[in-house]
Amino acid sequence: MRRPGKLSAEQLGFNLCFASVSITLTQLRSFLAVVRGGSVTAAADALVVTQPSVSAAVTALSREVGVKLLERDGRGVRPTPAGREFAAYAADVVGLLEQGRRAAGEAEGRVGRELRIAAVTTAAESFVPPIMRAFQSTRPHIGLRLEVGNRDGVLAMVLGHDADVAVGGNPPRDGRIAAHAIRPNRLVLIAAADDPLAGRGPVAAEALGGRTWLLREPGSGTRLANEAFLADAGIEAETLTLGSNGAIRQAARAGLGVSFVSRDAVVTELDARLLGVIEVDPAPATRQWYAMRSSVGPARAAVTEFMEFVAPPG
Repeated sequence: MRRPGKLSAEQLGFNLCFASVSITLTQLRSFLAVVRGGSVTAAADALVVTQPSVSAAVTALSREVGVKLLERDGRGVRPTPAGREFAAYAADVVGLLEQGRRAAGEAEGRVGRELRIAAVTTAAESFVPPIMRAFQSTRPHIGLRLEVGNRDGVLAMVLGHDADVAVGGNPPRDGRIAAHAIRPNRLVLIAAADDPLAGRGPVAAEALGGRTWLLREPGSGTRLANEAFLADAGIEAETLTLGSNGAIRQAARAGLGVSFVSRDAVVTELDARLLGVIEVDPAPATRQWYAMRSSVGPARAAVTEFMEFVAPPG
């Protein structure tokens, strides 16, 4: 889904059709639930309402916007090109209103302050929990929640206002995301501890031809890094897709293949000499881990405090 650039409240409220008093939150929520679920049935189940009520809400919304928003896709439905464009704005409107409701409740003391963090798997399995503990030790009044997913899922949560902050690798080129580097992210090529190239010194990429490459699922930033290396090196490799960092670590230990992973994901195994590292020349450049938040609308105080905690100004 293509996302628009950063918008002012006035643009969101008036220039993009939302000034119409006939558009309701029920209509927007119904439309977004259909987009996410891929069918009216899934949307009705998610919203705990009837299917006719979802269909009526989406039909009324299409009429107010003046374009067809959904179309048939086999047994389900999908957004039209116009619907894909509209969905990003609808998510912002619904998300910002929910953020505003929470901010108002926090200001009145009716609800506790809470920060929803989404992190990619590698970060969540390594350095994010210690960061959360350090942050909460000085701010015990802020409750923390952590959701874990791959890069695409984590970014979607922030863009959809389902998470306040995301922690992941390279941020997208999207004006709706504000990103700040928080720590280095060094990639290492892991292999079995007894691999003949492990610990031998730098080897050329050509020496890795014929190896099986262990990859995460589509949508993973680690997978993208491996695919970029193979493409740049001109290596056409056999690949084995595994669904988690743990599975890749175990497969590498068993000698099933090699894979570039963040050193943060394998530091324990490397220290225990359960895995080996093949030094590659040229090696992938050291990247960064980022903390990201939506730049659309004002940030709640808890979000600002966390961003300043992990990435102090200057």
